[in-house]
Amino acid sequence: MNSALEKAGILVEALPYIKKFAGKTVVIKYGGAAMLNDDLKEAVIKDVVLMKYVGINPVIVHGGGPEINSMLQRVGLQSTFIQGLRVTDEATMELVEMVLAGKVNKEIVARLQRQGGKAVGLCGKDGGLIKAKKRFEVVKNEAGERIPTDIGYVGDVVKINPDLIRGLIEQGYIPVIAPIGAGEGGEAYNINADTAAGEIAQALGADKLVLLTDVEGILRDRNDPDSLISSLQINQVEPLMEEGILSGGMIPKVRCCVQALQGGVGTTHIIDGRIPHSLLLEVFTDQGIGTMVVK
Repeated sequence: MNSALEKAGILVEALPYIKKFAGKTVVIKYGGAAMLNDDLKEAVIKDVVLMKYVGINPVIVHGGGPEINSMLQRVGLQSTFIQGLRVTDEATMELVEMVLAGKVNKEIVARLQRQGGKAVGLCGKDGGLIKAKKRFEVVKNEAGERIPTDIGYVGDVVKINPDLIRGLIEQGYIPVIAPIGAGEGGEAYNINADTAAGEIAQALGADKLVLLTDVEGILRDRNDPDSLISSLQINQVEPLMEEGILSGGMIPKVRCCVQALQGGVGTTHIIDGRIPHSLLLEVFTDQGIGTMVVK
């Protein structure tokens, strides 16, 4: 009986959130540790399908770094990163597109459909979904000067075609998007999945952007889980970058949250994908988890 009462209490707690977000769009960047473990994969997929069944419109934008790393190792290619972004030459780009738009994307679609969801897999080349241009990352040299640096076939988003995504949502599908953009000549560009998710959230006017990662959120001390910053204001971002608290792969995550908020997205969240059902905890409970980046 106690177990049944606890379940009833959880449902009652979730009710106002179900009412609040019914009919709203939630963009989920799926990546990190949640893509490495079968139990965590199934937890995320079940969360997304449940969200769809209670009237929320989830849109998945996925990464695939571990899968890409594994494939690069198998073919003897090395990766380097600048400011958390993978330097991508032509051979690496060919492999990235194959892994993201093929293997990873279709696995997510298959898992969603096994759990009763209707899903369609896309990459940015489909229907002009993501138009992109070559990105030059700005880095500091030894003299402290900020220098534009060529990082290969890495792209910035020029334009999102939200009509394709909206059409799928209206027909009851869960869009699953690989962050491969198309240049003016049809060339493929590797787009950071966090950045792509933020741009798609803006184009859709999403109510919420949620980034799944493999840490508790933003930590003031990366070696101390208790130093979690539960709420971060936009004007605090640059000082934290200067202090080195925000570094590596966390930089594009926070940047995309800031841009999404400035572009009209309701709320943005960086949460721990290693926790089973972290999506449900964030969306449907009073406490929530991780770091919320706010205006």
